[in-house]
Parts: sequence; structure tokens; C-alpha cells
Amino acid sequence: MLALGALASACAPSAKSGSPKGLLAGDAAARVYVAPGSYDEFYSFLSGGFSGQLTVYGLPSGRLIKSIPVFSQFPENGYGYSDETKSMLNTTFGFVPWDDSHHTELSQTDGVPDGRWLFLNANNTPRVARIDLKRFETTEIIQVPNAAGGHASPFVTPDSKYLVSATRFSVPIPQVDVPIESFKKNFKGTLSFITANIPGKMDIAFQIMMPGYDYDLGHSGKGPSDGWFFFTTYNSEQANTKLEVNASQADKDYIAAVNYKRAEECIAAGKSKKFGGTYVHNYIDPASQIAKSETKTGVTMLYPADCEGVVYYLPTPKSPHGVDVDPSGEYIVAGGKLATVIPVHSFTKMQKAIADKAFEKTIDGIPVLKYDAVIAGEVQKPGLGPLHTEFDGKGNAYTSMFISSEIVKWKLGTWEVLDRMPVYYAVGHLMIPGGDSRKPYGKYLVALNKITKDRYLPTGPEMSRSAQLIDISGDKMKMLLDFPTQGEPHYANAVPASLLQPHSIKFDKLAENQNPFATKSESEGGIARTGKRVDVKMIAIRSHFAPDNLEGIELGDTVYFHVTNIEQDWNIGHGFAVFGATTAGVILPPGSTRTMKWVPQGVGVYPFYCTDFCSALHQEMQGYARVSAAGSHVPLTANVSNASKTQSGRLPGTEPKPARP
Repeated sequence: MLALGALASACAPSAKSGSPKGLLAGDAAARVYVAPGSYDEFYSFLSGGFSGQLTVYGLPSGRLIKSIPVFSQFPENGYGYSDETKSMLNTTFGFVPWDDSHHTELSQTDGVPDGRWLFLNANNTPRVARIDLKRFETTEIIQVPNAAGGHASPFVTPDSKYLVSATRFSVPIPQVDVPIESFKKNFKGTLSFITANIPGKMDIAFQIMMPGYDYDLGHSGKGPSDGWFFFTTYNSEQANTKLEVNASQADKDYIAAVNYKRAEECIAAGKSKKFGGTYVHNYIDPASQIAKSETKTGVTMLYPADCEGVVYYLPTPKSPHGVDVDPSGEYIVAGGKLATVIPVHSFTKMQKAIADKAFEKTIDGIPVLKYDAVIAGEVQKPGLGPLHTEFDGKGNAYTSMFISSEIVKWKLGTWEVLDRMPVYYAVGHLMIPGGDSRKPYGKYLVALNKITKDRYLPTGPEMSRSAQLIDISGDKMKMLLDFPTQGEPHYANAVPASLLQPHSIKFDKLAENQNPFATKSESEGGIARTGKRVDVKMIAIRSHFAPDNLEGIELGDTVYFHVTNIEQDWNIGHGFAVFGATTAGVILPPGSTRTMKWVPQGVGVYPFYCTDFCSALHQEMQGYARVSAAGSHVPLTANVSNASKTQSGRLPGTEPKPARP
């Protein structure tokens, strides 16, 4: 390992190496320039790693378009803070306000991205989420039971019937107090298949109990290999201390080839077992836009020894990370972090090896196929630290080299290296739009780099990660752009903007808002008391709240402000904040209702105001809440000030006042 590190230092490219390879700097700038008011060609979606979020960038500009909160509270719009969204972060461990998101995956139809949804995983508390690409919002999250470290997820089948999640960390299943040194006897892993094709109905379809290895990444088959799923494993040594040494002893680990259609057959034939496991399913009700949680118990568990033909192991050098299936579905490419070659397995040869029973041994009912019987070829001297491969649809593959900091282009079938592109520095995953699907778009490649020192102006000891955009349209790769990224992107997907843009929702229809506290006109606003709970129903519109003066609140009350933005125009948002609250407020997209909980800490008069600049009279969009001593019996009133009686959207006196009830 020390030798590899020294060689990596020697191979690492200089950050000051001059103009992009094969392309003048001015030409590169022209290629990525998107004029003001123009749109990017692609949407790209990058996982946020330790941020727990998802970010959306335009390509080729590299402009950050949006941050989408998924597994972490998000102060920008109140996700995870507002009463409507808090439940999205519920788990069996309680409310988890911040997690670690690693991998993205677009929904597919016939093995091609279809633009309906994007899925994202949470690694620490194993969960998978659905992001609705009409709204660019998280609408569903399901926890994965009997798992620890949901790393190998959330990769989908070609029809999006299932997405998968495999355990990074093997643990006792079910959990029990045992000595850690009993790892080989008591620790197991699971592969989970989760129904994904019906929004709001994600559930654990079944799990497969596996030997106690670490399961790293997964990808589905396609074409001839449709019906199969492939997972990488490492630590087949089943070490439990100093894994950097003890989990790197074996010359080969494995790819687990899972015939999930065979699993369905065995389950239908009664060969599975009922198994414990409690998990939480959270989803946004589409009518009310309020998150709901349900707790479920029990799963269907399948053991490979009880279902012949459901899982096979393909020996793979060495400590593999990525596993990728080419567009034809024939080649299964592994990225062995410590391998000196890129091994490529053949699905056709795998099928023949199974038929011929070309097995080395059997592990917990799982046959291990002979390496020579399934290998299609090896890419020789590709570089150091191969991690992840994607495809351009023209017969070429591109592999990220973590240690030698480069992208290597090679030819499927001949396994010859065609080109190299230095990247800066320590590239993890890479992404080609559609590059993990049956029909890659094959124009750009994005390298997701881990280290950015000397690429940007310094910002102290902590700097953002970096992505680099590379042109792969010709024979030689050409560097186009560096752009900083948020969090630590592990994985990414991209699709043409034309696939998503026409379907993007511009505002919620007020008439369809079924939030029980929705206020659809000023006349519906008001204030009500139930014991020590006070509910305020309020509208927001340019440029006032109604009601905007509240009295009768007493110290010891808990106040819920239910604010509805009744605008019906694209991108006309409002915000709401009240003095003394423990959060900045909530953001109100047009047509939506959001709730803010407020517990006054003293008597007095407290201002509230709009936090999202909305009009020329934004500063005038405010009101007051009077808080009196407990038992003071000040009448509970919600008055509308004279200022708020002016019709919104224009300066006073520029238009006639509407009729009011």
C-alpha cells in the first residue's frame, strides 16, 4: 500500500499544467458558455455525501441550479422543520435530522432513464428516498430493516419495479449481544429488493440473507442479463479488525450475481421465511402535501441454500468497489480498488459456467464460479485504483482511477486502452449522462474528485469538492471545465433537459390544496383556541398577510401559524417568520400551505414578516402577535389592518379595490 501511495504521488498531475489537453482554453470556455437567459443542455444530479442532500447542476455550464433536501433538515426552505415535512425524517431510531447520502439513480423504462423520479440512499441509517422530478422535491423515504450501512443502493431494475439496497456492514441479524470476535459465526449481510414503481407505496418486497461480507455497489443487468442484479463485495476474509490490512489479504473477492426473478419463483413456491424487522415508511400525501409516517414489521427472507440458482459468486480481483453492466448487457465490469487490471466478466460465459457447474466451492449455499470460466477479458495496465466504469454507447468504456488521478478510456471486446485524461485529484466516481443505462447519451463525462487543493481560491482548511467536465464526443478526451460542488458527491446521473423541463410543475393549484388548515381567501383566515393550543389560519399574497394583527394569545400557549400562499403564478414565493421563534421561518411556494410552531417566551407584542422578497412593498408585508399574561382573558381576535386591505401586487391607489366579503 505504501508503494502504491508513493507511485500515486509520482503520478498525480500538476494543477498548473497549462491549457486543457487537446483544446485551447478559449475553445473550452466557448463549449461550456451558456448565455444569460439560455438553458443548459442537461440536468445533472449529484449526491451530497455527508450533507445528506442532493444538488442539481446544469451541464455544460456547471451552474448550481438547486439543492434538494432529502435526509437532512434544510434551513433554506424549512424541510424537516415545518410540521408538513418533519415526519419525512422519522425512523425506528427516532427523528434523524442529518444523514449521509451516497448514490443517485434515475428511474428507468426498458433500461433507459425516463425522467419520472430520482432515488437516493442514506448510508448511516439505511434508507432510500424518492425525489419527484416534476416537483424536484423528496416525496417518499423508506427505512431498510435488517441492515447496517445502506451503501449498495438505490440502484433500479430496468423497469423500476425494484430498487435494491445491500448492507455495507455485516452485523448479527437479528441484532444480538455477541462478541465481535465471533464475526465469522454470527455476522451476516442482506440484499433488499424494494418495490419502487408506485409512488407512495415503497415497501420491502423481500430480502436475501448473505454471508457476512461488506457489500459495496450494485447494478442491474439489461438485455440478455435482464432479471439479474450484480453486487460487489469485499472483506470476504470476514476480518473484524484493521480492515485496511486484514480485509485485503485475498487475491480475489466476489461479485454476487443475483437472479431476482428466480427469487420471485422461490417465494411463490413457499421457499422463503417470515423474518422480523421493524421499519418506517414516510411519504408526502399528494393531496394535502403533508408527510405521513407508518411503522411496519416483518419481511420476507430468502436463504440461498433454500433457493437453488438464486445467487452465484464471481471471483473478482481485488477489493472491488464498482460493478457496471455495459449497454448490451453482456459485460459486467468490476473496479478492484487494489487490482492491477480491470476484470470484465461475460454474462454468456457465466450462464455456460452455471450450466456446466464450473464451481470452485460453495459458500452458505452460494456456488463460486471459476474465474477462468466467466472472465471475458482484462484491461491490462489501466492505472492505479480503478473504481467505477461507465459507457458512451459507442463501444467504449471509461474508468475512474482513484490513486493515479485519471480517467482511462478503453475498448469493449479488445480491452485496449485508448486514451487517458489526468484529473485533479483522487477521482472517485464518474458520470456519463445515461452512461449506466441501455442508451448512453455519450457527449460529456463528469469526474467527481475528492481533493481540490490549489484548484480554487483557498478557503481555510476545509474546501469544497470539485467536479470536472470532459468532452468525450471525439477519439480523444478534452477537459472543458472545473466547478466546485456541495458536500461530498459520491455518485451522479444526468439526462437531457428536454426530458424533464416540459413536465416541471410551476405552482400548486390552490383549488386542489387539501391541507386541513389551507386558507384559500382572506375571508377564511382567523384564529382559534383549543385549550393551550392556538391555531392561526392566514394567507400570504403580494404584499400582506391576512390576518395581520393577532390578540388574545397568552403566555403558556403553543401557537401554530398555518400560512397559505394564495399566489397562482410561477416562482412567486413568500416566507413567514415570527420574532422569538427557534427557526428562521418557513418558505411558501405558490399554492402551498406551511405550518410554523411558535411558543412565546414572554408577554409583549411580537412582529412577524415575509422572509422572501416578493414585491416593491415586501418590507410592508408584516404584522403583530400580542402575547398577554396567562389568565388575562384578552379576547382572541384576528384583525385585518387597513394596510392589508389594499389589493396585492401593485402600489396603493394604482388599481381599484376588489369587492370584499
